Amino acid sequence: MAPARAGTAHPVRVVAWDLVFYLGCFAFALGTALASEFYGYRIWGNFAVAGYGLAAAHSAWLTISARRGMQTDGKFGSRWIGIGAVVVFAMCAPLAMLVIRRLTGTDWLITPFSWAAQPEVWVIERSADLLLRHGTPYVDFATLGRAPEVNDYTPYGPAMTVFGLPRALLGGNPVLNALTDARWMFALAAVICAYASWRLLNRPRIPVFAAQLAIACPLTALTWAVAGPDLAIVGLLVLTFALASSGRPGWTGFVLALVISAKLIVAPAAAVLAVFVYRRARGENPWAATGRFAGALAATTIALHLPVYLANPAAFTEHVIRFPLGMGTVRSPAASPLPGHLIKQFVPAGTAISLVLVGLAAVAMLIWLARRPPATGSAALTRTAVGLGALILLTPATRYGYLVYPLVLLGAALTFRDSGPTARPPRNGRADATSS
Repeated sequence: MAPARAGTAHPVRVVAWDLVFYLGCFAFALGTALASEFYGYRIWGNFAVAGYGLAAAHSAWLTISARRGMQTDGKFGSRWIGIGAVVVFAMCAPLAMLVIRRLTGTDWLITPFSWAAQPEVWVIERSADLLLRHGTPYVDFATLGRAPEVNDYTPYGPAMTVFGLPRALLGGNPVLNALTDARWMFALAAVICAYASWRLLNRPRIPVFAAQLAIACPLTALTWAVAGPDLAIVGLLVLTFALASSGRPGWTGFVLALVISAKLIVAPAAAVLAVFVYRRARGENPWAATGRFAGALAATTIALHLPVYLANPAAFTEHVIRFPLGMGTVRSPAASPLPGHLIKQFVPAGTAISLVLVGLAAVAMLIWLARRPPATGSAALTRTAVGLGALILLTPATRYGYLVYPLVLLGAALTFRDSGPTARPPRNGRADATSS
């Protein structure tokens, strides 16, 4: 990371942007603290108001200093101070409090005003317990003895179960339950993937604006505290692009398979990565590199899905395919007021129109890939961010929290742009002899 140098004044427009950004985040946090129906959201909002308030105050001081031509000496003059305030007060502090608050036992109640963790946390932990006991992470509705409810569903692939395994294996008393809360596992995975990506890229400078998009944005901070699976998934997705950028097509396909086998929404990234791997290949046949990528992706995906599918094909189909598509016994509650959902709700034949728009966006992305194939990790990440953003905005049933994907990917793209050469020296005429 590159904090501001001592003895220099920041450009006014840069620190003024910081101030506007943190004030907007402060307003979002304040509104969440006062108006959200979810207990965890309100707790996050109270902490986040302090974090964003401190960041805004620091940015205001930098802005005033810059306008007056004053030098901002020492570490306190770094723009990273604001990022640090957000990490401490809007991410780590609310997460710790909510993990402790969860020990009072409010899971599985139809009372959002008491939830210390969002339902996806409990559902993923339950999926790990079911996998250990029955060989499938999915509830068999035929054995319930009642009509299924929305929280009976596990709308994730089998790989997501791994984040709930520590709780399933080690939980049982308050201390262990707190330590094995799935949110710690999501956060740990996100941090490890970010660090590994940074190392693979030869430790590039991280622009403050990139950190604001990927870390300090309220969608990231809120998700970190109350849920978390999307951060683990987007962290793994960034890692796939770092692996591809460093000439490891086999490992790229393997990690992408883990990502898709956890959450299907990121599947469109496979098309971008395939084109990037082909374009990025150095010292070997591009088709061979792409074949190694595709082979690892297919083999790993089959290996992860087939045993779970065979254990209970009906449950797998209902949870992983029918429910996310809005065709399950219970309809998905995902209904954020984004364009696709508004079209579905207020326009005749709105569902069909939304799906047509999704298809047109997919065609546009394919044309973009064909005409301007990405030659750098930054370009590939940007295309993926745009594609996922269009999918999230236009699909009929979605959540605004999913916008964390394009935001984090755009932040990562800025960092990838500043990375130096990442390819390992060729060996035996090949760019990577160990990436299969």
